[in-house]
Amino acid sequence: MDRYQAMATFVRVVETGSFSAAARHLNVGQPAVSKTIAQLEGRLQVSLLIRSTHGLTPTEAGQRFYERAKLAIQEADEAELAARGAGAGLSGCLRVSAATTFARLHVVPLLPRFLAQHPELEIDVILDDRVIDLIAEGIDVSLRMGALPDSSAVARKLATGRRSVLATPAYLARAGAPQSPADIAAHDTVLYSQLSNIWSFHRDGTEASVTVRSRVRVSAAEGLRAAVLSDMGLTIASDWMFWPELADGSVRPVLTDWSLPPIDLWAVFPAGRMASAKARQFAAFVEAAMADQHQDIA
Repeated sequence: MDRYQAMATFVRVVETGSFSAAARHLNVGQPAVSKTIAQLEGRLQVSLLIRSTHGLTPTEAGQRFYERAKLAIQEADEAELAARGAGAGLSGCLRVSAATTFARLHVVPLLPRFLAQHPELEIDVILDDRVIDLIAEGIDVSLRMGALPDSSAVARKLATGRRSVLATPAYLARAGAPQSPADIAAHDTVLYSQLSNIWSFHRDGTEASVTVRSRVRVSAAEGLRAAVLSDMGLTIASDWMFWPELADGSVRPVLTDWSLPPIDLWAVFPAGRMASAKARQFAAFVEAAMADQHQDIA
């Protein structure tokens, strides 16, 4: 049994959740995957997977083996990349997680260019507005916005974006534009339920805070976009979230003489292991792309 291939097969089974999905990714038959896992369990003399009607999940021993096996594979990839030289393309599978709206607007459109630079690379993009467990989900790099809840996270800041109070021209024509933060109390608003309902503004050393009460609260950024674009009211959002609409004028910022706390974009890597070359290069690629867009979204 090829130990490296067996580890790679097991890692893919855990990340895809089934023998059949792993077989498709590896371009082999499902019986070959099942046989490899059985041989691996026989060699280690432990059960690595729990099989049920809901799929496959690693046992405690399997989870430990998965984490070490993935690390070993990453280090082997690093060694190959170093031997082939810095100009060599990346290969294998890169698993990236990101918030759904940000990924749709700013990550997925970049993938063709990144993949063209690395013809032997595959990318799995996991879209979720929640903060997920990077190790449990087999994520190589996560793109997260805002404050990082885990102080032990291995992270790199990629960009800083502006937050604005936004609305459609149709809503502003109907309700008028607020001239001061206090005016927001008289407006319809849409709240993102993952953020505070206290909006804090700054101008020339002065701070003004407004507690916003809204009849509409949404738990995902896509819902926030849909509500605002349906002319339902004002919201606070990063300019990244409404980048196309700000560019074409279908959404307008108001209270532009006041500033809101900015928002940071981070590349977060799994704690406890070295970030892979694939993850580092992808993070650098996104950083450069966001810098290129800065003039459009600033």
